[in-house]
Amino acid sequence: MAAPFLLVQLSDPHIGARWAGGDPVASLIAAVDAVRALPQSPDAVLVSGDLADNAADAEYERVRELLAPLAVPIHVLPGNHDDRDAIQRHFGVPGEYAVDLGPLRLVALDTTVPGEDGGRLDEVRLAWLDEQLAAEPEKSTLVAMHHPPLATGIPAQDEIGLPAADRHALGAIVARHPQVSRLVGGHFHRVIVAELGGRAVLSVPSTYVQAGLDFRAGPVELGPDPAGFVVHALVDGELISHVQPVV
Repeated sequence: MAAPFLLVQLSDPHIGARWAGGDPVASLIAAVDAVRALPQSPDAVLVSGDLADNAADAEYERVRELLAPLAVPIHVLPGNHDDRDAIQRHFGVPGEYAVDLGPLRLVALDTTVPGEDGGRLDEVRLAWLDEQLAAEPEKSTLVAMHHPPLATGIPAQDEIGLPAADRHALGAIVARHPQVSRLVGGHFHRVIVAELGGRAVLSVPSTYVQAGLDFRAGPVELGPDPAGFVVHALVDGELISHVQPVV
């Protein structure tokens, strides 16, 4: 069996944050070190939003410096704390794009709404996604966004997620494109697995701080779970996602 293609997904480093205590820089360094310690180096890295906490240029430059030791192609997309123009200045990518990683295609979808914590997928964005998926029907594809298209059951989290109508419209598109292997996001700061359009949806942990599991109404509480990242392994055409804690 050939070695799998590996895409590591980091999310929500929030460089510049102070609201959760701890040091987001030290946390991202620890995550990068954990990735570098993997027995097999990744082929590429995805950072699924909230790179910076205040969208400051200095924060994005720090993110670039902290990710540099990975020495592989880095693909980023904006989160609700990010600024699209700053992302493009510092990482050379627009909010939405598709890229061929070799055996795997990555389609980055922009779910952000400037000035709001919640996300949206309007008709323009969904039409763009449909066109991108139709253009490469044979290649295994991972669709990434900041706001995962799932309901958490946690009231405070669902208030800042994607609206149900947007999720359902996305599911209808995904169902028409069998090459889509997985839908992934960050934002919720915890591991959550769901299904949409017949495909698995995965919310990945933050490298900074995790949200607790509490289905009661009230503000989001921080939880004791460790920081982590996900390794997406393409094995004989099948995409398998491993959640790896940072300890």
